[in-house]
Order: sequence, then C-alpha cells, then structure tokens
Amino acid sequence: MQSPFLIHSPIRLESERLWLRPFQSADAPAFAAYRSDPEVARYQSWDAPYSLAQAEQFVAEMSAMPPIPVNAWYQLAIERKGQQPIMGDCAFCLLPPDGRQAEIGFSLARAYQGQGYATEAVRRLLDYLFGDLGLHRVRAICDAENEASCRLLARVGMRREAHFVENIWFKGRWGSEYAYAILARECHAGRKKTI
Repeated sequence: MQSPFLIHSPIRLESERLWLRPFQSADAPAFAAYRSDPEVARYQSWDAPYSLAQAEQFVAEMSAMPPIPVNAWYQLAIERKGQQPIMGDCAFCLLPPDGRQAEIGFSLARAYQGQGYATEAVRRLLDYLFGDLGLHRVRAICDAENEASCRLLARVGMRREAHFVENIWFKGRWGSEYAYAILARECHAGRKKTI
C-alpha cells in the first residue's frame, strides 16, 4: 500500500475506453470550452465563461504539483483513448488529518454526457484511491438539484449519508447539498458482485 503522503504526479489511469491523465498545455482550449458552458458550470464552483487564460493557469498549476499534498485538489483530464480533445476531468482531495480519506469530484462536457463516460471515470478513480493508495473512505458532495450526478454516485456504489438543507450560499442563492460516501470494503464487495 502506498502512503497518501508520498503520492507523486503524474498519475495515469486506464479504463476500458478512457485515459485519466495529467493535464497538458494542449488541453487548455477544450478545458476552457466546457467550463464556459453554463450547463456544465451550473453546479460547479467556477463561473462561466471560463477564459483560456484561466485554463492555461490551471494547467500550469496542476503541472507544478508533485507530490500531491493532503487538503489540496488534484485533477486528471478524461480522454477517450486515441481521441482528442479531452472530454472532462475528475479530481480528488486527500482529507486531513491523516490522508486516509478523500473527496472526489467530476465534470464532463455536455457532448459526452449520458454515455457512461463519467461513471467509467469515477469507477476507475475509486479503484485507484482504494486499491493503489489504500484509502479507507471516499466522499462526494453533490448539489441536491443535480439529479444526474446523484444517480451517478449511487450507480458507483456510494450511499447518500446526509441532506444539508440550504447550507451553502451558492451563485447568489441558498443551495442544498447531499453527502455521499463509500468505504473501501464496500467498493471491493461491489466489484466482486459485478464480475
């Protein structure tokens, strides 16, 4: 088991159709484009439009981040094997105090939604966090109105643990959130059932 304190980028993960890989400078235009889509940005922390300069700065920050520290987000580009541009990204943040738990997030360009890509990427990310890093628990926070993300989190085996009612001032109004989580043993048990 690798210690969470010694995670060095770059991280490159493979699934059936996808690569989850470090961002490259050539990814900045596609990254800026899907982050500029108001529907993609709707439940996310950034505002649309998202400029190319912001995207280039983000890519530079991700490239300069080895090793990955506790309490900092690390994002991986989601690429269809052999095809450009990137279709989205997924991220994780090792949580203090000991880095044995993480929070995850994901976003996908609208053109690729509804085709199982995000589910495939999140499953692969969970496999990495539990299998390679030996984490104990992974959580995700989801806007209560984001039904597609709620379904995805349930599909990958995460359970809804809490409903926070109007707990966050978000984009000019009070928003509600769901908290989801899964333990390593639950993730492993779910994989065995589907094999």
